Amino acid sequence: MNANLSTLRNQEPTRFGMLTPSSNSVLEPMTSALLAPLADRATAHFGRFRVTQIGLDAEADRQFALDPILAAADLLADARPDVIAWNGTAASWRGFETDARLCAAITARTGIPASSTIVALNRLIAVLGVRRLGLVTPYTADVQARIVANYAAAGVDVVAEAHCGLAENFAFGRVTEDEVARMCRSVARARPDAIAIVCTNMRGPLIAAQLERELDVPVLDSIAVTLWGCMVATGIDPSPLAMHGRLFAVTADGHA
Repeated sequence: MNANLSTLRNQEPTRFGMLTPSSNSVLEPMTSALLAPLADRATAHFGRFRVTQIGLDAEADRQFALDPILAAADLLADARPDVIAWNGTAASWRGFETDARLCAAITARTGIPASSTIVALNRLIAVLGVRRLGLVTPYTADVQARIVANYAAAGVDVVAEAHCGLAENFAFGRVTEDEVARMCRSVARARPDAIAIVCTNMRGPLIAAQLERELDVPVLDSIAVTLWGCMVATGIDPSPLAMHGRLFAVTADGHA
């Protein structure tokens, strides 16, 4: 092999492939901001498939059919990522098993290890020993209730929740950081073991650490959680990002 080519390959950063809802405007810039301290070691690359509305009806559910997601994963695989993550939270209301099946299908299709927001979130909930959860989302009441029920079935009690009552995915990104912080403060009054901001189009990642200091509770933002999942899946130490939240002190071997 040409010596110069060999050197270039050795210097290549780890690549995180991320599948995103088409109408999402928050996760890409927020992920890049979180990852900035490791820009020479890891990069994020994004692929989209159409998601515009969130609800429990059949039309909304069809947005998460396997074929368009796998088609997006095929294109993302051309960038040769070291992991592909579904950067979305649909499994929180559709059922956790839907992401287990999706990750297996992505890997079978592309040969690339796969993760998701909810896979990573549930791993963190287990590692941190969370049994009492505060839930913050932009969703409607019926979607929120389904998320609460799914966590209850998994042995996690949602002791307080706050939601915006929104169904349009693009609108989620217009919820301000101040409003996200207000909702987190509201659920913190129930003294949960952790607060989960469940949505990857919500402006939580850059205020999570500040809220943790104020409220003295871990704040698990979905965008940050997905990035953490990619880091531990590829063996990258997440601790250089600890300024963005306690989750980045949790290592790949499950030590917090």
